[in-house]
Amino acid sequence: MTNIRRLDDATVDRIAAGEVVERPASVVKELVENSVDAGAGRIDVTVAAGGTERIEVRDDGSGMSPDDLELAVTEHATSKIRDIDDLEGGVASLGFRGEALHAIGAVSKLTVRSREPGASKGAQLRVEGGNVVRQETVGCPEGTTVVVEDLFYNVPARRKYLKSEATEFSHVNSVVSGYALANADIAVSLTHGDRETFATEGRGDRRSAIMAVYGRDVAANMVPVDGTDEPGPLADVGGMVSHPETNRATREYVNVFVNGRWVTATAVRDAVVEAYDRQLAGDRYPFAVIDLDVDPATVDVNVHPRKLEVRFADEDGMTRQVRGAVESALLDAGLLRTSAPRGRSKAAQTEISPGERDGRDTPESDTTATRSVDADTTGSESEGRESSPSDSVASEPASSSATDDAETPAWHAEPTDDSTESREPARRRFREPATQTTVDGSDPAPEFDRLPSMHVLGQLHDTYVVAETDDGLVLVDQHAADERVNFERLRERFAGEVVTQTLAEPVDLSLTAKEAALADPASEVLAQLGFTTTLTGERTLRVSTVPAPLADVSGPELVRSLIDDFADGDPERTVERAVDDLLGDLACYPSIKGNTSLTEGTVTDLLAALDDCENPYACPHGRPVVIEVGREEIENRFERDYPGHS
Repeated sequence: MTNIRRLDDATVDRIAAGEVVERPASVVKELVENSVDAGAGRIDVTVAAGGTERIEVRDDGSGMSPDDLELAVTEHATSKIRDIDDLEGGVASLGFRGEALHAIGAVSKLTVRSREPGASKGAQLRVEGGNVVRQETVGCPEGTTVVVEDLFYNVPARRKYLKSEATEFSHVNSVVSGYALANADIAVSLTHGDRETFATEGRGDRRSAIMAVYGRDVAANMVPVDGTDEPGPLADVGGMVSHPETNRATREYVNVFVNGRWVTATAVRDAVVEAYDRQLAGDRYPFAVIDLDVDPATVDVNVHPRKLEVRFADEDGMTRQVRGAVESALLDAGLLRTSAPRGRSKAAQTEISPGERDGRDTPESDTTATRSVDADTTGSESEGRESSPSDSVASEPASSSATDDAETPAWHAEPTDDSTESREPARRRFREPATQTTVDGSDPAPEFDRLPSMHVLGQLHDTYVVAETDDGLVLVDQHAADERVNFERLRERFAGEVVTQTLAEPVDLSLTAKEAALADPASEVLAQLGFTTTLTGERTLRVSTVPAPLADVSGPELVRSLIDDFADGDPERTVERAVDDLLGDLACYPSIKGNTSLTEGTVTDLLAALDDCENPYACPHGRPVVIEVGREEIENRFERDYPGHS
């Protein structure tokens, strides 16, 4: 008896279908690609319940004869390629595997109607669970209509992993939007239930297509990309990109098309974002529609079962060309400037060889080990507003002239003029020890509940508080510390029922089609956060109230970013997580920045406020607030254990 056996045909079909059909959006992608390949001038997509109950794709393309229709639903049947030579020479069409209709039919109830131009009647096939159950002659318009019902009805294990209706429709919207933008000469419409989400005119006008999909505001702020001067594998780079100020918190609006195929090419997306240089914050992304024309033989579209990813033979060359084309488009439109200071020549690039830093010899082995003090959260933070400590040199203590303001926490001080710092000798890394005194003149040694007892020595680079403890040396990042304090104070104000503030004039936000579709599912969470929103039109969201604690620091535009979280496919995120993410970002803005001189008293106040925090060891984004260099580590670094030393 052998333990190895051949699987039956039904099991094989369902396994294969699982590789091609992941969710309703996978079905829509395959069917829309077939319609484009069929030369359609119009494609209408209608879905119900996010595509889980019903998907219908109609086109006016070339259609199929009854014999071709019968073959089309069988395994590995395609009109796109003939043999391995076609595959290795590059695939010019969008579909080519010959698995789409067969795979879809294996996990759904599939109906296909089609009529060739000039034919008197059409043909219809009904497939259920991979088996053709009915074939007949019918009257139908020229072109092809595919109806998919009860997706995964016979694979319950797959069906239960589908997300909410809103999330599944979000993915469908992305696919149809992508192909509508890629094919401005095809009229494409998307309908969810009985509501049309968008419809393009099909006149070949890319900006018109963008307006239909993303709205007038986005379309008006798009810049054409027209070719590249960089040598490389791409024959051409075209499309449109947005003004730097027209951006979103998700990269999904960066659409990439390779020879007309909509793909999620991370390398291309990264190249587009890099072209904006410092014009975009680290967590913001532009709108973009990028067309790449490349020799099919130099790009592999066969690396993913659902044809979502591609591999370039010369990825570095492609990256240079895309980055150069987008950068040139922004420069030509006057939207990108160099990072050189105004009124000064751009400094020549300085080469830094290994072992050198700031003009000082730094042996590779000369590193000081430090450790975070019990930071119980992890993560990363992008602080574009802070300068690296190595970019500045410490100066003499500033005169204590800062006065407390009634509206500003005691430790908030104005940044010092760095003109004096730039002339300070580079060898001076620490400020002179600050003399701290209490009202009665005694030397304070504040006792903390969570932080170690410490004696503050001064500041390093006007960015880190340096203090002595019984166990060694402690460094406190003043920005991260103040950010933690602000975060916990904001969170305390949000605890329980949120007090809302009604806006004197409601604010109307222009949404993309996808954002508008997500606005209703998002309204409940938005209400719990204190935002009252109402859809007043197909693409307009009216914000009438905002949470009172944020009224002065954040406006209704914040609603758009929160809706973007839903567009990322996570509508079930908890209110607590949404609040923490929101408050973590808000806490950053008023916090002390790097390169800010603090007086003795303000340092003490900051440390006391930090000690009162629930978690004083990490900022809201997960960066460490306090690090410690232990006494033993310091002694080891100075080799105080050499023989003969007592």
